[in-house]
Amino acid sequence: MYTSDRGLPRRSVLLAGLAGVVSVGVTVPLAGTAASAVGGSTNGWPITDTGIATQPVPGTPASVALREGDVSVVLIHVIRRFHYEVDEVARHELAGHRPAAGPAGHAANYASGTAVAIRPDAYPPGATGTLFPHQQTAVRDILKECEGVVAWGGRLRRPHVAHFQIDVPPGDPRLRRLAARIKGWADTPGLGAGVFTLGA
Repeated sequence: MYTSDRGLPRRSVLLAGLAGVVSVGVTVPLAGTAASAVGGSTNGWPITDTGIATQPVPGTPASVALREGDVSVVLIHVIRRFHYEVDEVARHELAGHRPAAGPAGHAANYASGTAVAIRPDAYPPGATGTLFPHQQTAVRDILKECEGVVAWGGRLRRPHVAHFQIDVPPGDPRLRRLAARIKGWADTPGLGAGVFTLGA
């Protein structure tokens, strides 16, 4: 188990003394989901079956098909943090790229390899009251760390708690910077997903 520099597992700190189920209760749409995309997904990425790779998610038994490069670096980091801090991800509990078949709204982003559903059977579209308070806090922290590069389906008018997507267009420097930071954390002991530092 990943631990902090003071020896406390992140999961233990987050779970201590917290209980109760609450509704997501947020009605803010994801950026880019209102308009349809012609030849592309609603977040501005082209729909494609090339440049997609199925990759393992370190620290979990799961793998997922995503767009290669910075997109997969960021989304795999999100999955790892979700696994450590929100809900454990088992084998076959990730849904990534899938061929376009008339998708609409945020679902179109799966066809570009820029979205992932984490434990979609546990968090189906429209379900509310599925996260404990500490889990919602962890999701907000993940989004804050991603600095607007990643959006969460829990903020849709019809919540989809399992859904996370890249929310900037191709070539956006914020995506490149975030991916570079994540790669740097992977090379530095004591940083990255699964590590909790008191006072951070």
